[in-house]
Amino acid sequence: MLTTSSRPALVRLLTAFLLAAVLTAAPPADAGQQPSAPERTRAERVLHRMTLPQRVGQLFMVGSPATSVDAATRREIGRLHVGSVMLTGRSYAGTRRTARVVHALESRATWAATSGARLLVATDQEGGQVQVLHGPGLDEMPTALGQGGWGLAHLRGAAGRWARQLRASGVNMNLAPVLDTVPGPRAAASNEPIGRYDREFGYTPVRVSRHGLAFARGMATHGIAPSVKHFPGLGRVRGNTDTTARVVDRVTRRHDPYLEPFQHAVTAGVPFVMMSSAVYARLDRHHPAAFSGFVIRTMLRSDLGFDGVVVSDDLANARQVARWSPGVRAVKFLHAGGDLVLTVSPRVVPAMVHAVLERARHDERFRARVDSAALRVLEAKDDQGLLGR
Repeated sequence: MLTTSSRPALVRLLTAFLLAAVLTAAPPADAGQQPSAPERTRAERVLHRMTLPQRVGQLFMVGSPATSVDAATRREIGRLHVGSVMLTGRSYAGTRRTARVVHALESRATWAATSGARLLVATDQEGGQVQVLHGPGLDEMPTALGQGGWGLAHLRGAAGRWARQLRASGVNMNLAPVLDTVPGPRAAASNEPIGRYDREFGYTPVRVSRHGLAFARGMATHGIAPSVKHFPGLGRVRGNTDTTARVVDRVTRRHDPYLEPFQHAVTAGVPFVMMSSAVYARLDRHHPAAFSGFVIRTMLRSDLGFDGVVVSDDLANARQVARWSPGVRAVKFLHAGGDLVLTVSPRVVPAMVHAVLERARHDERFRARVDSAALRVLEAKDDQGLLGR
């Protein structure tokens, strides 16, 4: 099991067991005595004291350059209560300078801004061409395809070392590993988002499962929350949803063998799953996966049993979702069952936050959806030690 999520789960299990033993041994209560309400978890207590704008802010992860302190991102943390950031671009600053950038962002997460909940600080540190942080104290990571040729113990150890380097940089979450399976080298050449950059661990779901989990476990063991991606898979499309509109997967089915890596990750306790923004013709031909209740609720939540945080792919600049306004994108994702809106650009955050707030103020069911998503994010933060005491 993954360390970041299995330890709190074990604590909850032991607590429940001990409580049951105490209740069994205790004398029966008076007939007229009302049973006491269960004590709130730390995440529930934080949620309870948050205002609606603070709860909505927890549903956003905003991009910020890894090389410097971005004024717009700092402003949105303080003014719009944004609860998570993603370091973007390509930085050669190294661990110490990056940690100073992160500290400046974290200083905006005041009690008034986030009610005591610290920031999730993420980045893309897969390896190869998808590695944001470089420089002193940080290894140059090989591509996932290269990592897929290593032994599992070696990969897990290397991922643990990379995790320690991320922690030294102030990061606590990695938007990796990629669990998309590309069918083979020939298919990789025409697969723009994954195969072209060797982002896959191999060409079979079995290899991707084993090596992807070794990477995730190495990260989790050393304090970095991994986010697997891109459910339900980008290994069999041609276009890249970041740069191309109308990207469609015409082969993936509900119980497809290529979902195996995601199922294994969920079973292992991975805390975050990032959604694909492609359309899957055999699943829901009317909506991108990130906006599809069938893909998120029926497949990911029900079929696979995932109860962690569902993260969007970028909803700011991606061409695949450009036909909707920023506010509509955020509402659609949350309405479909998503929890954490990722936007690499802070410029769209005010419109997104406003749209979510307005919908929550006038729609009780959507307000409940906001509360549920915010609680999931806060529980993940608690697992990372970001809620204090």
